[in-house]
Amino acid sequence: MTASAESLYGVDDLTHLEGLEAVRKRPGMYIGSTDSRGVTHLFNEVVDNSTDEGVAGHATRIVVTLHADGSVQVDDDGRGIPTGVHAKTGLSGVELVLTRLHAGGKFGGSGYKTSGGLHGVGASAVNALSLRLDVTVKRDGKVHQMSFAHGEPGVFDGPGPKAKFVRQSGLHVTGKMKRGEATGTSIRYWHDARYFEAGAALDTEAVRTKLRNTAFLVPGVTYVLRDATGGSISEETFHFPNGLADMVEFLSPAGDRPVCGTLVVTGEGTYKENVADENGVMQSNVERRAEVEVAFRWGTGYERTIECFTNTIRNVHGGTHRKGFDRAALKALQEAISKTRGLLKPKEDMPTLDDVLEGMTAVIHVRIPEPQFTSQTKDELSTAGITKVIQGVVERQIKAWAEDRRTRTEAKTVLQKIVDAARVRLTQKQQKDAARRKTALEGAAMPAKLVDCRTTGVARSELFLVEGDSALGSARLARVSEYQALLPLRGKILNVQKASLADTLKNAEIASIVQVLGAGTGRTFDLSAMRYGRVILMADADVDGSHIRTLLITLFARYMRPVIEDGRLYAAMPPLHKITTRGRNPETIFTFTQREMEQTVSRLEKAGKQVVTPVPRFKGLGEMDAEELWETTMNPATRSVRRITLDDVEAAEAALELLMGEKVEPRRAWLVESAERVDQEAIDA
Repeated sequence: MTASAESLYGVDDLTHLEGLEAVRKRPGMYIGSTDSRGVTHLFNEVVDNSTDEGVAGHATRIVVTLHADGSVQVDDDGRGIPTGVHAKTGLSGVELVLTRLHAGGKFGGSGYKTSGGLHGVGASAVNALSLRLDVTVKRDGKVHQMSFAHGEPGVFDGPGPKAKFVRQSGLHVTGKMKRGEATGTSIRYWHDARYFEAGAALDTEAVRTKLRNTAFLVPGVTYVLRDATGGSISEETFHFPNGLADMVEFLSPAGDRPVCGTLVVTGEGTYKENVADENGVMQSNVERRAEVEVAFRWGTGYERTIECFTNTIRNVHGGTHRKGFDRAALKALQEAISKTRGLLKPKEDMPTLDDVLEGMTAVIHVRIPEPQFTSQTKDELSTAGITKVIQGVVERQIKAWAEDRRTRTEAKTVLQKIVDAARVRLTQKQQKDAARRKTALEGAAMPAKLVDCRTTGVARSELFLVEGDSALGSARLARVSEYQALLPLRGKILNVQKASLADTLKNAEIASIVQVLGAGTGRTFDLSAMRYGRVILMADADVDGSHIRTLLITLFARYMRPVIEDGRLYAAMPPLHKITTRGRNPETIFTFTQREMEQTVSRLEKAGKQVVTPVPRFKGLGEMDAEELWETTMNPATRSVRRITLDDVEAAEAALELLMGEKVEPRRAWLVESAERVDQEAIDA
């Protein structure tokens, strides 16, 4: 580093931000953002402090007023912020918590067993980012008041933030409490728009949601919202004596009929963590106690709604309590499914967490001392020990519910829903995999074994699906390369009448056919995109060849039916025998059946011709030379082909299902009943 560079950075460049200046310098660090969410977070910090009084059992009513001038006021009937003088700082309790960061009654003292507050930053951050903040505390028979401008204590000579302000420290007693008047705290603040983005404002609907949710979580407290922002005052009251059960009912999607009643799970547990004592010394493995309350039910729909809270604070991103709930629900319900006969078929996969949560509406609420969050906005709980606590409580009670005689029928209905969800998920996955596979096939390069033709039009072009590589050699020499293409098939393709689309497209031979034709499969099959004018099935003239033709016809009928409907699928008719005569004018005649061969030999012998015996029989296409294959099977002028049609679709469907479908019994019965129709002598053995 050069000397000139060193001189650019010295001790004078170091800045120490004191008091609330740090909040004003980096507000996003303390309230999450500087848009409307940040403005709403200020309100959350104030109302959460009042809620902590309700959770502790000291407040029963909290009133929120949204004034026409943009200010927000929160009144509670709790104990009131302590007003005495703090020995160490010399400040009143009110001034201490509103002007000093990391000050408050929620750091492990006796004031609160559990609370939403964590860092002692919330109230002071609101004060730091406000034009004016007024606080009134009713406590010890007296009414105490204090005001702040930009976080500085003092006195305003009139209403609103524009009134003249004089700095002045100290809490003032302005009167005595009336007989029977409740204690409590009232805070009214005007946020400073300079620290927020243009247009940022308090989200009234978010305020309403916050109060409603908290009323569900703290059933002993009534919340009142008075909205005067529209000129006239509207008032809403939120009070839900059934707590989380009411919240599940409220959160359930409209029209979603419940599959079971709402399960309410409550319990306690302990966990250990390292905690700093009053002197800042870390204490290892300090035992903590957690209170767990969970309510959930399943509906007939598919949406899941799971809300998580810690000490009444909503955790948008869940956290360790959500993790514990997920583990418990999955383990307990998988165990219940495995113990219930008839739910899962043999070799069927066990449902996953997504299946378990499908259609579930749940609320998870834990109360713990000094919770740890991933940020000041408390969007995600990070206290590690809570995972096992909630897992244990929830798992035990779900198992008991599934085994209890009174709820066993209800539980089985839920278990069946979960199993059905797993089956649907797997079916959809198979369909997606098949679609991806199909797309990949259609976009892939042509298979190397394709012997393509030169023409690009479909008027004359034809594709021969050739049984076996041995026949390919003769067919390659016999074909007219201008318009005849060859695709050899190895062995018998999959019986698609029994298989799913995913399994069908996994078959290498079928995949090659789909690629080469280039028109897709199923509903997306596009006949106009097919690369050839005709498809000719060229298999041996024996039983195996007939089976291969049947399998290929089944493939086209199920996944490429337009080819048949348009009359573009044919079956080649290769000869079975080759009859030759001796003499001055030798003849060569090809026959296609045993009976035709015998009749032809008889006719020739009666005509005085000498037939070469025994008459040779072709065991396969590969035994023909190129000239014979061309003349008998591939030459459009001399060959015989059979067009495959669907004149009676219903009858064809029934025949395919009977002969190629999954059900064996109907096929066996048909074979037995039809045995007498078989000509024993015509069997090609």
